[in-house]
Amino acid sequence: MSDVSHSDHKFRTKPNNSVEYVLFFCLIFVLAIPFGTVGWIIDLYHKKSLLINGPLARAWLEAHRITPVIFSV
Repeated sequence: MSDVSHSDHKFRTKPNNSVEYVLFFCLIFVLAIPFGTVGWIIDLYHKKSLLINGPLARAWLEAHRITPVIFSV
């Protein structure tokens, strides 16, 4: 029988807002805006609905997804 009361798993913590993290986030956000705009226009055409994330929201989510991956290495 194994003891499960103490676990050595390291849980991810929220990355600190260091200058380097903010710089990378802003850079990725600015670079993701054109791709978010193209994806938004395609979704507008296919779904014919305005109830989808706009280009800035898409770019923000993409930067929010990618930046922690860069700093987790």
